[in-house]
Amino acid sequence: MVNHKLIKLDPGLYLVATPLGSARDITLRALDILASADVLAAEDTRTARKLMDIHGVPLGGRRIIAYHDHSNAGDRQRLLNHIAEGKSVAYVSEAGTPLIADPGYQLVRDARQADMTVLTAPGPAACIAALTVAGLPTDQFHFAGFLPPQQTARQKALVELMPLRATLVLYESPKRLNALLADIESLGGSARHVAVCRELTKKFEDVQIGPVSTVRAFYDEKPAKGELVVLIGAGEDAKVDEIDLEAALLHAMLNLRVKDAADTVAGAYGLPRREIYQMALRLKGEQKAD
Repeated sequence: MVNHKLIKLDPGLYLVATPLGSARDITLRALDILASADVLAAEDTRTARKLMDIHGVPLGGRRIIAYHDHSNAGDRQRLLNHIAEGKSVAYVSEAGTPLIADPGYQLVRDARQADMTVLTAPGPAACIAALTVAGLPTDQFHFAGFLPPQQTARQKALVELMPLRATLVLYESPKRLNALLADIESLGGSARHVAVCRELTKKFEDVQIGPVSTVRAFYDEKPAKGELVVLIGAGEDAKVDEIDLEAALLHAMLNLRVKDAADTVAGAYGLPRREIYQMALRLKGEQKAD
């Protein structure tokens, strides 16, 4: 059964959200745009073609132009030239919403600077899907995308993010999940709540929720596979003992000055800065003595 219809599209750039896994999560408007756009562009042309085949959207003589992280200014200009000629251009990421930890920002920026129309056909986004099922507060959240893969840089980023009074949303590779969970435990304490949402909307969808020490132990025994979203709960409700605080301070002091490390850890745990600063000075002195 054909679920799309041809519609008249004005010249412009159309950002089309595509399913995370289940092909039936596509919206009817997204199918209409894919069927009607003069020009199609995609992060992964094979994935886009497969999605269109599933839903019976014909190419009709059009080809799908590749646009991804390695595309350059010339590639962007060629797409913008189509719009300048009065054509509609539909752009899709491999999965989810374009620009959300996916390519497209520079294309949209250049289109806006050229005073071109930019419209969205909203739909799935892994970060939002994870927030809805994780059971962590959603009144305030901070999406940080992928953290740096190198351990020192990742730890530094976490030191800056952990004090936020909001649920943190991260994307991570299965190969680095255990290292990320270890860093979260070191900086936020073993009781810090996390959720690891795996393969959302797919056959083997799974969500592991609980104190980071428990979730970390689970994945130590059963390494993760597939696409992951990691959520970190705000730390105000965590019960912290001195061992957790010292571990967090030592971790923070690897990359920050003593005062900055104390400020960061105090903020993360909601404790008096003066008290934590004194603890940091003591630990620094013990390190020198050794």
